[in-house]
Amino acid sequence: MIRICVICEGPTEVDFVNRCLEPYLRPSGVSVYGTVLSARSGRHRGGRVTVDRLAHKISLHYGEADRVSTLVDFYGFQDRAGRTRAQLEADIAAAARAITTGYDPRYVLPYVQMHEFEGLLFTNPADFEWAEDGWSEDVKAALMAVAQAFPNPEDINDSPETAPSKRILKIFPDGTYSKPEHGPLIAEATGIAAIRAKCPAFNEWVERLQAWGGAA
Repeated sequence: MIRICVICEGPTEVDFVNRCLEPYLRPSGVSVYGTVLSARSGRHRGGRVTVDRLAHKISLHYGEADRVSTLVDFYGFQDRAGRTRAQLEADIAAAARAITTGYDPRYVLPYVQMHEFEGLLFTNPADFEWAEDGWSEDVKAALMAVAQAFPNPEDINDSPETAPSKRILKIFPDGTYSKPEHGPLIAEATGIAAIRAKCPAFNEWVERLQAWGGAA
């Protein structure tokens, strides 16, 4: 069994990795576990995503796990500076290589989610019913309208007003949707297979994690 450490943007993504991704990948011969991105001082946990912080976190876990990957949002990168997702992933790998003794690129897989983790939840908007306090037919219709307006959930756009998380908070009544509470529940109800079918970048990442265990 190959142990894979997945460095996550925050506790929601850690819960998603541990609750949803781990049991899905286990038959492929890999066991994944999430850990929250933190500053080298350990004082800041989650958020504040930069290439440098990710590289140092990869270096920290490189010798502790068989493989290391990441699950961070493109939308939230603080030092994106016009770079594409592919460029960010390449730069993370290069920065990690520069500071990691014995670095082998075969064992590290930076992954940046387009555009946010919340985008994956639009795979099946009906599963937002797990946010019970705010759920209604009007909320369902609004979520469906968002999903239908884009070719796939990963295309839901990159904007301070219209990013997936901003849309969700605008649609639900104030205080009725909580990302840490409801996000993993919704993803679990939808299922990894369904998310893969509609989210091509996420699907490719999962395929590569599976390949580490010998199952394509």
